[in-house]
Amino acid sequence: MAEDLAPWLYLFNRGEDFQSYRRFGAHQLATGDWQFLVWAPHAQGVAIVGDFSGWQPVALTPIADTGCWLGTHAGTVGQLYKVQVTSDGTVHEKIDPYGFGFERKPGTAARLLDLPEHTWQDAKWLAHREVTPPYDQPMNIYELHLGSFMRAADGGYLTYAEAAQAVLPYVKRMGYTHIELMPVMEHLLDASWGYQLMGYFAPTSRFGDPVDFLQFVDAAHQAGLGVIMDWVPGHFIRNTDVLARFDGTPTFEYQDPHRADNVRWGTWNFDLGKTQVRSFLISSAMFWLDYCHLDGLRVDAVSNMLYMDYDAGKEADRNRDGGRENLEGQAFLKQLNTAVFAAHPSALMIAEESSAYPLVSAPIDAGGLGFNYKWNMGWMNDTLRYFSSDPYARRAHMTLLTFSFMYMHDEQFILPFSHDEVVHGKKSLMHKMPGDRYNQFANLRVMFVWLMTHPGKKLLFMGGEWGQFLEWRDWSALEWVDLNDPMNLAMQTFTRMLNKLYRQTPSLWCQDHTPAGIAVTIGDAVDHLSYIRWGAAADDFTVVVLNLVPEERAEFRVPVPRAGTYRVVLNTESQHFGGTWTRLQRTLRTTGTPSHGQPDSVVVVLPAMGALLIAPVALAPPPLPVQAGAVTEE
Repeated sequence: MAEDLAPWLYLFNRGEDFQSYRRFGAHQLATGDWQFLVWAPHAQGVAIVGDFSGWQPVALTPIADTGCWLGTHAGTVGQLYKVQVTSDGTVHEKIDPYGFGFERKPGTAARLLDLPEHTWQDAKWLAHREVTPPYDQPMNIYELHLGSFMRAADGGYLTYAEAAQAVLPYVKRMGYTHIELMPVMEHLLDASWGYQLMGYFAPTSRFGDPVDFLQFVDAAHQAGLGVIMDWVPGHFIRNTDVLARFDGTPTFEYQDPHRADNVRWGTWNFDLGKTQVRSFLISSAMFWLDYCHLDGLRVDAVSNMLYMDYDAGKEADRNRDGGRENLEGQAFLKQLNTAVFAAHPSALMIAEESSAYPLVSAPIDAGGLGFNYKWNMGWMNDTLRYFSSDPYARRAHMTLLTFSFMYMHDEQFILPFSHDEVVHGKKSLMHKMPGDRYNQFANLRVMFVWLMTHPGKKLLFMGGEWGQFLEWRDWSALEWVDLNDPMNLAMQTFTRMLNKLYRQTPSLWCQDHTPAGIAVTIGDAVDHLSYIRWGAAADDFTVVVLNLVPEERAEFRVPVPRAGTYRVVLNTESQHFGGTWTRLQRTLRTTGTPSHGQPDSVVVVLPAMGALLIAPVALAPPPLPVQAGAVTEE
């Protein structure tokens, strides 16, 4: 068997085996026995201990010149086991880094599980995904923490099956296109939200078995919902029985303890320059995309992999050229994206990157990192700072919004209102809004229109859609009782209608990533904005008007690009959404008066702290261009 593994171990040690999960860890042989393969290059000895051996060591045999250890033993599916590593004469019990399933916390033993078998029913979804690039499609992501979306009657977690029944119909009804799961990879500490990982190939046992997770993904695809998962390749949990000093020496982490130590998160940094670590991590990404059919990965904490001085206390760290860039991290991210897109051209590889590092979402051959999306953290921070302020004080800070127009096409952006913005005393989105309860909802509706009409794909964390007042708490369910309040219910109705309008309006998404997709018409005022979102055709556009102060404007002139008839397709102050308007403006006719660089205009009543979306109904023919040399008659 070792001879059969030779070519794969060669690739693994070169950092080029991207399906190493098919060989490492525990796999059941045709004989019924289990084969164990472990990478521990500096160990004096490696054994397997588990239920099947009465927790007595079963020695593995070193495979010469590979750093790997191999052995077989009889066992039964589901039995628990660990890896026993001897170094410097001391025996340590460790997890199987390639375990496909683990016991329930607080234990860390892996379970004897081979790749789970599932008969997929999502062929139609996958086929559509392969021929439908995401760039010119609507993308509206619902960020979800499975442990706190909803709880069982006894206060415990929902299973994957129960979550599918609770989550998927709701997300579908609300009009989202994708679910983004906060990490469901195995982790010990609930309060880490899944970002301090233990099992890089294992859906957490909190909610059920691995096959139950596959069924969740399959059900989402059959419901027409994509599934993205947060994935954390930069750092791992410190626990000594997990990956830390796995073979008695720094194995997965950097040799230099200063570089290995991640002060900010209390974890260890992966050594991204080590070839075997690259094989391990890229194989993890491929496992979730290949085997679990995920539609994409949101790669967490990319800045920490790009810069040597990103973490606290690392200001003096420099690379071999004297710069602050983490050259190994950059190379790893490029290799990761190259491998993923070679196997899955339609995948979503999303960078959560908080610095101004250039070309994150540009192709590698154009000098980029090769992601196809980046979270727009600058837009998010500026937007929340603006909308959190008093409406009259914010008049001096309109550039917090308009500055985004300067760089909105520098990357292929996703606009995120994520979980990170509604915890640790930052307040919920609703609680950030100024004024009394009525004005808080009015502000929130306008901010959501800004989100849904600004170039870029969209992301909203659960609970924000109805204006939950309490901060997110990972240890309990969302405040569903809020929906007994008519104002919260109206906010949920508004979000659902806005999501539906977004999906049905190509001008709001089909040119997200090109300057041709937007024309800013009023961008120099102190308390209102107007812009046009363009679709692919000359008559496909939506006019957006935002009033950012609580003052109604009775005769407000809105610039439009063509003469004709228009209609108001959304008024955030409709009584149906929790506003005060019982009679809405519907049909608008152009006045023949140019405005703000546009050839015509319509006049509207602009609601106080409100937004209007205006669409053409019947347009006059565009003027014919005057041909050179043409003679006109007097």
